Amino acid sequence: MACYAVVGNDSIQTIGTFLASNKKKPWFIVWAYLGSILTVVLLYGWYTYNGDVSYGRLARIPVQVVEWWHVLPMLALLFLTRLGIPVSTTFMALSIFTGGSVVLEKIITKSLVGYGVAFAATFVIWLGLAFLEKQTLHKKDDKVSPIWTVLQWASTGFLWSQWLIQDLANIYVYAPRELPVWMLIPSILLLLGLLALLVRARGGKIQEIILAKTNTLDIRSATLIDFIYGMTLYIFKTVNDLPMSTTWVFLGTLAGRELILTLRLKHKSRKLTITDVTSDLGKASLGLVISVVIAVTVRYFFL
Repeated sequence: MACYAVVGNDSIQTIGTFLASNKKKPWFIVWAYLGSILTVVLLYGWYTYNGDVSYGRLARIPVQVVEWWHVLPMLALLFLTRLGIPVSTTFMALSIFTGGSVVLEKIITKSLVGYGVAFAATFVIWLGLAFLEKQTLHKKDDKVSPIWTVLQWASTGFLWSQWLIQDLANIYVYAPRELPVWMLIPSILLLLGLLALLVRARGGKIQEIILAKTNTLDIRSATLIDFIYGMTLYIFKTVNDLPMSTTWVFLGTLAGRELILTLRLKHKSRKLTITDVTSDLGKASLGLVISVVIAVTVRYFFL
């Protein structure tokens, strides 16, 4: 359930623009590329960190005997995903294991800072890139230089790997920290299968968050978004081994870009842009509130 919920809701942040701009390519080619990176990241983490595929992200969260109520956050996440609401799987999955602790507070703080940094960085960078968006806003990808295809696949691969390093903790928090081979292999196969379903469905309901933003179907815009988002995750990965919400970093990236494009290109009203940005932020905040409520409730009644 954790695999399905996390892959269905959270991974669209990383491959959403990739799926949108490669919608004409056969789905199995896209899946094979993303699946190969997923497999390498998992195997490398497992080998390097002595069986810990979370890359040490769960070092501060003790192993717990999984009870039936540990499933509650995943049920809530599945429901929110079906509604197309982008929520933080990090908060949903890890809060029930860290509820009421200093670790959860640090995870939330790191995630909120991530939103602010991503927003500011994207806003500033797109001050200089707005002219590119203006030129490509009404052009089709079939006229784009092939070099952009290479750059996009490279930037997506980089971003996908950085996201996996951060968010694998949300899935493997239910498993032993030193994962035996007989659990590693089936989990990889399960993730690959769910990834195939996601790619074939071209992202599903959550994909609407991507499609609603300006010019995300253009391969050049998608490449730049992926690269900036990936670099932000990489920087925060090096800060410490705490997990963080990649959803908040992703929404910060989109928000900063969307706001500066509205100010520079004036292709839509500021009111509409602010409404869109605050709506995404509100949905993410809803997920945070729900995850904390579930964690506190569980700790009160069952712990």
